[in-house]
Amino acid sequence: MRNYLAILILFILCSCSEKEETSRFNTVEVETIYTDSLSFRAIQIMDGGNMAFAADKGAFGLVDLKTNKVRVNTQKYDSILPEFRAVAQNAADFFMLSVGNPALLYKTGDSGDMELVYKEEDDKVFYDAMAFWNNQEGIAIGDSMNGCLSIIISRDGGNTWNKLACSSLPKSEPGEGAFAASNTNIKLLGNKAWIVTTSGNVYYSEDKGFNWTVIKTPIESSEPTQGIYSIDFYDENLGVVFGGDYTKPEIDNANKAITRDGGKTWKLIANGKLPDFRSCVQFVPNSEGKSLIAVGFNGVAYSPDAGETWKQLSDESFYTLRFLNDTTAYAAGKNRIAKLIFH
Repeated sequence: MRNYLAILILFILCSCSEKEETSRFNTVEVETIYTDSLSFRAIQIMDGGNMAFAADKGAFGLVDLKTNKVRVNTQKYDSILPEFRAVAQNAADFFMLSVGNPALLYKTGDSGDMELVYKEEDDKVFYDAMAFWNNQEGIAIGDSMNGCLSIIISRDGGNTWNKLACSSLPKSEPGEGAFAASNTNIKLLGNKAWIVTTSGNVYYSEDKGFNWTVIKTPIESSEPTQGIYSIDFYDENLGVVFGGDYTKPEIDNANKAITRDGGKTWKLIANGKLPDFRSCVQFVPNSEGKSLIAVGFNGVAYSPDAGETWKQLSDESFYTLRFLNDTTAYAAGKNRIAKLIFH
């Protein structure tokens, strides 16, 4: 019995050691799977082995993740080729939302064509990101108008969208908005929502957008090009925000922070150290919240210890990234979509 127990313990220790080792990355292999003269800032890994994307020039499409085959289509509105920077999905439909005036939100229609389900016309309109809590309830956010952030919500599976009145939202700071850089300004978990802004704020709701509070982070936001560009949570307590200044991407002070209490308080991490400006941060799946990847046009960076230290894995430029599993991700940026395999 003692020998059996010793062998069992040894097996468990070896398994744990191997698991810990596989969660540490030393290199990344970048395989470009699609190129086009487009700006790809919004990707969504779908159920069924596909990844959807939307881009500028009205472009949208699907990548078959088994074959890397890409199908591309174009969505026009009158003579306009919209610039799409936000996408989302529920069990029934794929959604894409354009920036600028007019804001155009499309969903997959029963006829095989994209169906326009929301339109907003105003010189100040500018939408940045969207996501779904569940199959019925979704949210999209945009820059401030009339003293509050622009927030639209669907409660019927994305068929109709309604804009929240400023009377039901916190007053925004002057010029406050969000960066439409990677479709990661919103994070949803359970009933909760976290939205990050150019003013270094986190807007938090614990009831699917009916009530909101604002938490100030230590992220630098004194210039219009500074603030929080991306947010991710590993669970309802552990989260990270990332940003900087895309016009001065070498700045690495006050551009990344962590929370361990669900976003109530935030603390700077790796302050004055790599990485500098990045437009998207994501937790590595199944890493117990220890491993992070941050991408931007300055490359791909990795942290094995919840953001305390970082290593530059690649100088390849990307705007956004999503994980397929704990070693494979897909990234998109200027003129291309790529598959990333972490070793």
